[in-house]
Amino acid sequence: MSAKILVTGAAGFIGFHLCQYLIKKNCDVIGIDNLNDYYDVQLKKNRLEQIKHADNFDFFQIDLADSPSLNNLFENHNIQVVVNLAAQAGVRYSLINPDAYVRSNITGFVNLLECARKKQIRHMVFASSSSVYGANTQMPFSVHDNVDHPVSLYAATKKSNELIAHSYSHIYGLPCTGLRFFTVYGPWGRPDMALFLFTKAIYEGKPINVFNHGKMKRDFTYIDDIVQGVARIIDKQPEPNPSWCGDNPDPGTSYAPYRIYNIGNNSPIELMHFIETLESIIGKTAQKKFMDIQLGDVPATYANIDDLYEAVGFYPKTDIKTGIRRFVGWYQDYYMKD
Repeated sequence: MSAKILVTGAAGFIGFHLCQYLIKKNCDVIGIDNLNDYYDVQLKKNRLEQIKHADNFDFFQIDLADSPSLNNLFENHNIQVVVNLAAQAGVRYSLINPDAYVRSNITGFVNLLECARKKQIRHMVFASSSSVYGANTQMPFSVHDNVDHPVSLYAATKKSNELIAHSYSHIYGLPCTGLRFFTVYGPWGRPDMALFLFTKAIYEGKPINVFNHGKMKRDFTYIDDIVQGVARIIDKQPEPNPSWCGDNPDPGTSYAPYRIYNIGNNSPIELMHFIETLESIIGKTAQKKFMDIQLGDVPATYANIDDLYEAVGFYPKTDIKTGIRRFVGWYQDYYMKD
């Protein structure tokens, strides 16, 4: 990782943790973020406060949809690797504000690819999502399965990212690797995610919404494990698959320098077990409001991570109890200190 690395979404949950890790590894890191108000901007600024004074880190407030500013950044810095973690996140929010997803996840992504191909960068790593599996029901989810049936606009934009990146790999030979993240959690997590919402509600004595009557299953993946996987993939430039065949196309690989990987815990947890674990750590019982599954949600996610293990030796190490305990400790320090 001797290259200058651009991390987009550097004030976001995963982006902040990745920047922090790369900084400690003495990598030369540039972070950008538009600091939008989808959730608490102060939380984003406080994340940045943890890393912005490092000598090997520079931060710029830039929106990916702002093509001139993005081009200017690439002109003035010798960026060789891009890790794109900037996106409009959230499945449910995509039902009420679709324009934000098109602007950030599609227009912004194409702008970034254009800069990357003009400067002939070494590697483009980008965040996809487990949500692309949509209506798929065969478990565990494999990158070699067809994923043409998304059930939310958010999922569709992430699938679009994979398709657009492949076209750039095919036309320009741009090495692109997509990572399908599976329900990431941990300290400094997003306020719209289940663990944050549940923790806040339990401490405040308010009810929590338990969707699909607690029968949802998620491949909850701890942030440190995620960062390890992303950091390892940075140096793993994708190569064409010589056995790829158009008669039986493999969605996870290509004749071009392009790869897709799942990055998850490989161990789905039922939502009720997740809540019970949180309750035991906090020492309080949640008031539960059981609800039907929401539009755009899927009942279960489960990552097959064989390909990522084979490529870079990735395997998650953090069990759910340890991960939740660390989150709760951070939440108490951040929100509950006098």
